[in-house]
Amino acid sequence: MVEQKPAQWTLVLRRILALISAWKQAKFRLRDACKSCLFTGLPSRQYAAVLDVNTMDNGIRRITIAVGGLTLDAELKINKTADAIYAALPVEASLNTWGEEFYFKIPGVKDQRETATTQVKVGDLAFWGAGEVLAIFFGRTPMSLGADPVPADRVNVVGRIVGDATILRQAMDATKIRVDKA
Repeated sequence: MVEQKPAQWTLVLRRILALISAWKQAKFRLRDACKSCLFTGLPSRQYAAVLDVNTMDNGIRRITIAVGGLTLDAELKINKTADAIYAALPVEASLNTWGEEFYFKIPGVKDQRETATTQVKVGDLAFWGAGEVLAIFFGRTPMSLGADPVPADRVNVVGRIVGDATILRQAMDATKIRVDKA
């Protein structure tokens, strides 16, 4: 019988635990999303509303952002705050700027603070719960020391622009923004 080194067994165990953990997370996400499923196994109306053509297989939802004659696509992450934002769409709001950041109110959305951070990147969509605003970062902000934007307070990153977000510099004079389900 060939003896295995303890390090190999540790590696094998770590891989097994990682697979089990990923499976459990997927199982609990599905269970939470389908709490009101019928006994027959068919989704209820509430769950069916979540499963629409805008939801890709991995659960990420696509949205469109129209501002200043530009239309950009974005994807919302899988978290509770992003779910609430998606449910509140469509939204048309007055647009505010802070450096190269657009932000606008989305009333009624509660920030779950899943990923509260002050570190964002160009193209990130983030929600600031205290102000009930969604921020779109497309360049430097007044607090930036380098090339990356820096929010004024901790934000919950909820999504990302698909493609080049710096194109939003062309819409700096815009006063309105519209966000829709794709």
